[in-house]
Amino acid sequence: QVHLVESGGGLVQAGWSLRLSCVVSLRLFHTYTMGWYRQAPGKQRELVPDITSGSSTTYADHAKGRFTISRDNDRKTVYLQMNSLKSEDTGVYYCRALVGSVPYWGQGTQVTVSS
Repeated sequence: QVHLVESGGGLVQAGWSLRLSCVVSLRLFHTYTMGWYRQAPGKQRELVPDITSGSSTTYADHAKGRFTISRDNDRKTVYLQMNSLKSEDTGVYYCRALVGSVPYWGQGTQVTVSS
């Protein structure tokens, strides 16, 4: 059974920062690509950044220069540092583990940015 548990969301003002964490119960965590996705009300879920087992990263345009994804394989945790938050960053942020071609999702953590 795979479990992903996100934390770190909250209500902040525009311009502030948040750090999200996702703890993953995967025996071979270090071999999998991990990602952060978000879903705003009425919109589809979209990629924020992801990070491969070799720590190569891919960022969505809206996250470049403001967000940083990282992973700690010893702690089986992936992080998302979000700086200079904007109201349009509001949404539920989900952690995803890609095991082969099978995605596993966490329950999500709410991020609300007030302008």
